[in-house]
Amino acid sequence: MEKIILDGKVVAQKIKENLAEKIVSLKENGIVPCLATVLVGNNSSSKTYVRMKGNACEKIGMKSIRIHLPEETKTTDLIQTINELNNDPAVHGILLQHPVPSHIDERLAFEAIDVKKDVDGVTSAGYGQTALGFGKYPSCTPAAIIKILKFYQIPIEGKHAVVIGRSPILGKPVSALLLNENATITTCHSKTLNLPSILKQADIVVAAVGKPKFILGDWLKKGAIILDAGYNEGNIGDIDYDSCYEVASAITPVPGGVGPVTIATLLQHTVESAEKHNR
Repeated sequence: MEKIILDGKVVAQKIKENLAEKIVSLKENGIVPCLATVLVGNNSSSKTYVRMKGNACEKIGMKSIRIHLPEETKTTDLIQTINELNNDPAVHGILLQHPVPSHIDERLAFEAIDVKKDVDGVTSAGYGQTALGFGKYPSCTPAAIIKILKFYQIPIEGKHAVVIGRSPILGKPVSALLLNENATITTCHSKTLNLPSILKQADIVVAAVGKPKFILGDWLKKGAIILDAGYNEGNIGDIDYDSCYEVASAITPVPGGVGPVTIATLLQHTVESAEKHNR
């Protein structure tokens, strides 16, 4: 059985190449696509993610505004910052880096983002539109997973997809997107019983559980397609890569799988938002 390594760097590069022409066209009309990232506190991983997103913008000619608020920032102050970005016509996308410090009402802050600038699909309106099949900006990691499957021409329709994880910005929206592609979905989580027996039925597995090396190869059906959306300390995914590699017909590496496509999708959504502004 030929094994496919689902190389996200290749997919991300293709997305960025397609964006380059659009960015030039927008600039000719006086518009520079602009992503604003808001970071609260000093989480080292979050700092790294924000820096990566900002650098990715600048490399393809977009503008990046990086707002770093102190750890003690109150929910009301964070929402005021988001509202200022909502009202700034030069800003086309807003990303509030998750997680925020525990004293902040993260959901309230997410909901403050204008749905027209919600390029990471974190608002309830954005999620609802995604689930109903007409969302413009689905959450970027779920959207990246669909992009990878389509880029490698892996059939989704009629397949049994098992998603491990139910977070509002990953597990739930990727289940909705796969359902919209006519897959049959089982969404599993920390309360699921007999997870290995469920995974044995899966044609497509999306690992989004947030536990390093959690999913083992002997839990999987021979020939399953594995998409690892986990990113844990030490560049380790949510699957035990070596044992899953032996069983899978296609698999994403970590790093270099879903991650690069997530960032490219964020750039794409911001450019699309800028195009709507131009119209």
